[in-house]
Amino acid sequence: MSTNPPPFHALLFLLLLLLVPSRLALAAAFGVWINGASSLSPQSHGGGGQEYEALQALKAAVVEDPRGALASWQGPNVCAYKGVYCSAPPDDAAAAESAVVAGIDLNRANLRGTLPAAVSLLAHLTFLHLNSNRLTGQLPDSLRDLQYLTELDLSNNLFSGPFPAATLLIPSLVYLDLRFNAFSGGIPAEAFAKNLDALFLNNNLFDGEIPETLWSSPATVITLANNRLTGPVPSAYGYGAGGRVREVLFLNNKLTGCIPEELGFLPTIEVLDLSYNSLSGHLPPTLSCLSGIEVLNIAHNQFTGELPDLVCDLKRITNLSVSFNFFSGISQHCDRLAGRSVFDFVGNCVPGRGLQRPPPECDGGPGDAGLSCLRIPVTRPVPCAAQAAVSVGVGVGVGVGGAMPSFGAGGVVTLEWLINGAMNARGGGANC
Repeated sequence: MSTNPPPFHALLFLLLLLLVPSRLALAAAFGVWINGASSLSPQSHGGGGQEYEALQALKAAVVEDPRGALASWQGPNVCAYKGVYCSAPPDDAAAAESAVVAGIDLNRANLRGTLPAAVSLLAHLTFLHLNSNRLTGQLPDSLRDLQYLTELDLSNNLFSGPFPAATLLIPSLVYLDLRFNAFSGGIPAEAFAKNLDALFLNNNLFDGEIPETLWSSPATVITLANNRLTGPVPSAYGYGAGGRVREVLFLNNKLTGCIPEELGFLPTIEVLDLSYNSLSGHLPPTLSCLSGIEVLNIAHNQFTGELPDLVCDLKRITNLSVSFNFFSGISQHCDRLAGRSVFDFVGNCVPGRGLQRPPPECDGGPGDAGLSCLRIPVTRPVPCAAQAAVSVGVGVGVGVGGAMPSFGAGGVVTLEWLINGAMNARGGGANC
């Protein structure tokens, strides 16, 4: 057995899975480490040497190992390999004394090479951590065969090619980290239909529009930052979506259009970052419904109008940044936030305030970005209790057909809906 203890976060993750009834089938897959070593003996290895074959294939696919991370990968006792963690097999009670490879952790090993298809021979693998290496190429389709894999971390590598669809076919996967690679092309809608708890796609080369299925994802954390994504922020919210999401990062893409009103109805959102895009128009009053939000960043966009009290009245806000937009005024409530260093509004067009844009920039600003983002100013709180009833996803997944939508008690009909609804009924292209 390896004398290296598994990473603490991996042990905690596995412990949590043991407590979830739907994952009871995985319980036997997780060994017990005592003083850094498993109490199990590697009498046999799944598939009659398949695990040895898989690990040797992985070693052979590495062309540089400057830190000697794989130096111990010799001989048939794979449980003695550094970075390899073994446990009792999950599906063979008769072999309770034998051991199978349950996890691999080669984080920060600076390995250069590729990920071979033979990794799928590790049939009982539950976590695979390969972050902060120099692995290149595309991911093998055989990853889909890892039926027990719950945690896949391939971040900080040089992987490329289209979105690795095979990862979405791993049946037990709940944690997918592909950030800081060179994946390109569109993000498939299935990425947000997968039963993931965390999805990290930031710092790649993904382009195209964000799928409308975004808000149907059960993930608590979704990061799409630092890509080349275009088009609007998806507004198809209200169909069992967004119920768990706590953190969404859109920053530093090429998103356009206005903020959809439905974003105000994300019930558990704590961090929302839309900065460094080309979003425009007035802010929707429904943002005042984000009662649990702590960080709201819309800096470096093209928003206009006066920043309303409704946004600055958010009770739990600790960081509100609206800098480098074209706001023409801020309310008294926002002034109080500025006094507490919570509120950043430099680089706007507020008369009489310091650190604002020069008048020529404000005069040549984006205006109101057309009627598609024009909203009637609201001074009273919107009725947030009717979140699910306010289904104004006009133009995205909701057929307007010229008829008024059905609102529950407290629903709000805005000028935005009246304009965009009419345009869509005529086949217009309004997105918000």
